[in-house]
Amino acid sequence: MNFKIVNQQDIDFLTSVCGEDNILVGENIHEDYSRDELAGIRQYPEVVVLPDTTKKVAAIMKYAFEQNIPVTPRGQGTGLVGAAIAIHKGIMLSTEHMNQIVEFDEDNLTLTVEPGVMLMEISKHVEEHDLFYPPDPGEKSASIGGNISTNAGGMRAVKYGVTRDYVRELEVVLPNGKIITVGGKIVKDSSGYSLKHLIIGSEGTLGIITRAILKLLPLPKVAISLLVPFPDIETAISAVPAIIKSKAIPTAIEYMERNVILSAENYLGKRFPDTTSDAYLLLTFDGNTKQEVEAVYEQVAHVCLDAGALDVFISDTDERNESIWSARNAFLEAIKASTSEMDECDVVVPRNYVVDFINYTKQVEKELNIRIASFGHAGDGNLHVYMLKDDLPDDVFVKKLNKAFDMLYAKGDELGGHVSGEHGIGYAKVKYLERSTGEEYMNLLRGIKKTFDPTGILNPGKVC
Repeated sequence: MNFKIVNQQDIDFLTSVCGEDNILVGENIHEDYSRDELAGIRQYPEVVVLPDTTKKVAAIMKYAFEQNIPVTPRGQGTGLVGAAIAIHKGIMLSTEHMNQIVEFDEDNLTLTVEPGVMLMEISKHVEEHDLFYPPDPGEKSASIGGNISTNAGGMRAVKYGVTRDYVRELEVVLPNGKIITVGGKIVKDSSGYSLKHLIIGSEGTLGIITRAILKLLPLPKVAISLLVPFPDIETAISAVPAIIKSKAIPTAIEYMERNVILSAENYLGKRFPDTTSDAYLLLTFDGNTKQEVEAVYEQVAHVCLDAGALDVFISDTDERNESIWSARNAFLEAIKASTSEMDECDVVVPRNYVVDFINYTKQVEKELNIRIASFGHAGDGNLHVYMLKDDLPDDVFVKKLNKAFDMLYAKGDELGGHVSGEHGIGYAKVKYLERSTGEEYMNLLRGIKKTFDPTGILNPGKVC
């Protein structure tokens, strides 16, 4: 791709749009803007712009389109696949200053937000009104624009679904600077192709989200978790289909192994309620009364015990809930802190094949002699598998990492899975998507991309 190199004239124009305080050039560009949370890939943009209105985003995109300058959209930079890295340099457009909650509509149960609003801010705002926004990705400091762009999932997906299920409307700036609105506050819509659903999960390659209307639900009054120890991970995961078949669907079904829990304990400096077993399921149930929730979790507790659980710990106090969920939410950071570098396989497989895939990761770990840590969403088959560098030389780690990815994604395909459950494709996983889906599928993706972005300036090199 032959893009224009940013010059002083371009910087002057961008400054005229955003103001001197909202543009960063050269040595003023902080290191954070050169990367996301994916290890090993760094590239500084030539200029960072921080617009605070849709009009300014549109002006920037129109200019970039006319001048053939690549633009990389960025939220909070919490991604794990390089989607927010300016691999072709050019302009990085950060939405962090577009961080306003615009409207709370109690009649339609919606919240209108700008893309830079963080997930934790949305949760706090709506829960004050006895409502909640169900998608629950582990990184609460992620921006809602990034969540929508990756169709983020999280721990409540078993019962409530993913981000896609809670987006009513999007305002989007196209690569040529035109502004469109897709969707609406309406509940139903059969009005032609769903452009809204093309934008969701497109990782900033088709347009820049500048406003979103989110669907809300009534806040459950009671939430109780069960921590269920098992003798081994196979027994733990094998219990999940029985839990699902019981028709008592938990809000979350998370799996974790002892080594990851110990890493979280060490990272947080806090004790986990129990570390005597090799494997655990963490289940959460919610409802409007304690009696309702108790009836459901008691049923599931018996299912777990019948499936080989060693015990069932009921987490019905704030103190115990905090100790369990603070550890669970720290797993990624704890694993990262335990090694020098890492990379992730965010594969998703049918629920009945989760144990097969986990067993295969242990085979890969042994065969390649590389440390692998994993945890994930057993209830929806989305597994987070991390290859850890430790003290391996750089060239050895890269070789082992590539081989591990080849083996793991091939196994995912064999089991009827897909490359990414919730983190997206970005830059790092494109070749694995190509291998998994084939030429015809990728050509359709490229055709869609070309229709939205004929010159290829918006987040080039990502997804397809």
